[in-house]
Amino acid sequence: MNDPTPSRRARLRAQASDEIKAIALKLMAEGGPDAISLRAIAREMGMTAGAIYSYFATRDDLVTTLIGDVYGAVVDAAEAARDAVPASDPGGRIMAWAQAVREWAVANPEGFRLIYGDPVPGYRAPEDGPGKDAELRACTGLVGLVAAAWPAAAALQPDGRRYTWDDFDPGLVRHVREEFPGLPPEALAVTLRTWGRMHGLVALEIYGHLRPLVHDPAAVYRDEMRDLIASLGLTA
Repeated sequence: MNDPTPSRRARLRAQASDEIKAIALKLMAEGGPDAISLRAIAREMGMTAGAIYSYFATRDDLVTTLIGDVYGAVVDAAEAARDAVPASDPGGRIMAWAQAVREWAVANPEGFRLIYGDPVPGYRAPEDGPGKDAELRACTGLVGLVAAAWPAAAALQPDGRRYTWDDFDPGLVRHVREEFPGLPPEALAVTLRTWGRMHGLVALEIYGHLRPLVHDPAAVYRDEMRDLIASLGLTA
């Protein structure tokens, strides 16, 4: 029977990989996205440039791994918070998801900037990978929140433009229609507006624009989410 316990060498390699990723986020926090450099990380760790390439062959490989880890972490937090609230309370589940995203962002501002802020210069994300998987989970989670609210929210939407599926990205439409058959395109528009309201104040806070103006950003965010939930015909 094989011993599932990682070898000492494997543990040390995992620790070094984690340190590389932590230093990359630190460099980004200090100097912006273009400060992420394998050579700079090697200097910080006291490693040779050649040694660090045995962990990540290119800077883009490192950035891809970072994005996957960071995006996966925030979605894990949001899903766990949502799932702790009964499905019979759709407003409470929206609030739980939103609060978890804000709390994670405040605790991990560099990670928030990496996935929602300025792009890393010259970086091209692969067509698939852990970052894309996490992005799809986030999309599914947000649409699911609105889908659960839609029986109450549908009649409250303002008169005016009527959306069609042609108004949205074909890949997004395909995914939404597969996961939530019967959900109308108007609900997808509401999902995008919901996402904007959830992330807008968080972005202002993370980038330092909100705290000089208000002593308790958490309370402002909570009130914004209560207003969002009420606009969907729900309470939280």
